[in-house]
Amino acid sequence: MNMIRAEQPVITFPASSNSGKPVLKRKKTDGFTNGARDQSKLRPKLTETVRRKLSLGAKILQVGGLEKIYKRLFRVKEDEKLFKTYQCYLSTTAGPIAGLLFISSKKMAFCSERSIKVASPQGDMIQVHYKVSIPLCKIERVNKSQNMKKPSQKYLEVVTVDGFDFWLMGFLSYKKAFRCLEKALSLSYEDIKSNS
Repeated sequence: MNMIRAEQPVITFPASSNSGKPVLKRKKTDGFTNGARDQSKLRPKLTETVRRKLSLGAKILQVGGLEKIYKRLFRVKEDEKLFKTYQCYLSTTAGPIAGLLFISSKKMAFCSERSIKVASPQGDMIQVHYKVSIPLCKIERVNKSQNMKKPSQKYLEVVTVDGFDFWLMGFLSYKKAFRCLEKALSLSYEDIKSNS
């Protein structure tokens, strides 16, 4: 799949206006072909969606809620607050991985719903959850994007200050996820500015 992106809204940090609030910039961006598949293939049938939701809901109840799952999966600072959790896919070179995106006051973190097999240093195959954790202060910008041929397929590109990019897709609530990440980045930027 080749995605063509013309002018896309981009949140860039620490860009700010005279009022100190982040500024939404427009930027021309290039094509996107890395590991993203047709999202219609990612969308399971209704029965599969219901089954996955019930299974995930049961796991959340067993553990005691999303906050406890987040604390169990990632190192959490005392003053850190979990804002929201979203189900989505993370694009990888091996294909999209279904999981949970956690947006907190300190970081953006992703953990796969299912474990994946990887080789251990000893050569044995072990199962681990695929995890990504990015401190908000290390996020340079977030780009909203969509497939021009299929506008219902929307993506979030998270670009770090060291040049890595992470593509998230398949959100049930794409706009809410973007706004939550935008809010977390704004608050993080304000914290950094006030502590300087």
